Amino acid sequence: MNFAMNLKWMARGITINAKSVARPLSFKTQILLFGLISCMPFIYPYLRSNLVKIQRALRSTMAEASSFQPPPSQYSVAYVTAPSEDVAKELSRGLVKEKLAACVNIVPKITSIYEWKGEINEDNEVLMIIKTRTSRVLELTDFVKKNHPYEVCEVISTEIKQGNQQYLDWIGEVVALSK
Repeated sequence: MNFAMNLKWMARGITINAKSVARPLSFKTQILLFGLISCMPFIYPYLRSNLVKIQRALRSTMAEASSFQPPPSQYSVAYVTAPSEDVAKELSRGLVKEKLAACVNIVPKITSIYEWKGEINEDNEVLMIIKTRTSRVLELTDFVKKNHPYEVCEVISTEIKQGNQQYLDWIGEVVALSK
């Protein structure tokens, strides 16, 4: 299939690659190709002589776009379970006092079912939802481990990707970047 025929197929929303596998093109790409075809008498000699360079540039641009990673979030939510509200309140006060957390929500009366030392257990617990800076999660984890009654305590976290910007700013004001 010659180059002009390829462009006609591409303008219809289909590309023909080396393996003759068809895939749809985006609307923007179809418009671009339609414009190229209408200018074909003027740009065909240039395109034909530089086709390999153009293909490499397009592949490189597409690879960069597909590997884009958003920047890491400044703020995180950590989850910690505790055996009682009293323990959760004590841990929460310590986290806020030490500026490791801006706020801790205590959710009472959760049921945890888990395997521990080869046995299935079911316990009533309390869940702590802790708002902090991502850069302080390791310090927060160390604090909880030192002050928690469990042999292996749950401390897991996830980054906050979106939220009320004023609230996120408040977390940043309360929880310092570092000690």
